[in-house]
Amino acid sequence: MEGFEEKRRRAVEELKAQGVIRSRKVEEAMLKVPRERFVPERLREQAYLDTPLPIGWGQTVSALHMVALMCELLELEEGQKILEVGAGCGYHAAVIAEIVAPKGSEKPGHVYTIEIVGGLVEMARRNLEATSYAGRVTVIQGDGSLGYPEEAPYDRILVTAAAPGIPPPLAQQLKPGGILVIPVGDPYTYQVLRVARKRADGSLSWEDLLSVAFVPLRGAYGYRV
Repeated sequence: MEGFEEKRRRAVEELKAQGVIRSRKVEEAMLKVPRERFVPERLREQAYLDTPLPIGWGQTVSALHMVALMCELLELEEGQKILEVGAGCGYHAAVIAEIVAPKGSEKPGHVYTIEIVGGLVEMARRNLEATSYAGRVTVIQGDGSLGYPEEAPYDRILVTAAAPGIPPPLAQQLKPGGILVIPVGDPYTYQVLRVARKRADGSLSWEDLLSVAFVPLRGAYGYRV
């Protein structure tokens, strides 16, 4: 049977051929992070299918193409401080960490990922520890729609659940010049993937790019589900 490394390589090559992966840094990160170590054991053989996979508690890990696309849109760079809202199983945070805090970096960044579901907090922590990312990713349990002011401001903010709009606390915690990527819209149909940039005066400008389907964001600035 084809091994996981070969499946991972083939999946990344397909995403490159489709034009989803455009940069070398996203390609290398996707090649390094073992998605099979983050999904439930019964789904490991499906780890490199380009589809969302259930991870428990009614949540999913995003499809491979969406992880790659969001990383490209964030314009990640080594040394950046990142806030992710919706840790899930920890996979997306690990991919980001490979870019902003690669091993041996002289100026490593860090990923702070906040998750409202207690069971997923524990899953993400276990997965990140088992794959040697725990030193580069901090998992916090809490309401991600409120952000994580303790470590603000952030160079980049990523939201992996559908929101009614851009939560004001996240806009406040983004650095001037920073980028925020978030799905916005009805959680029970489709949403648009919004890419926002913070101007020097603190206001946001944004572009809505494409239709996506994410689970709803829970919390003060999310949906009641």
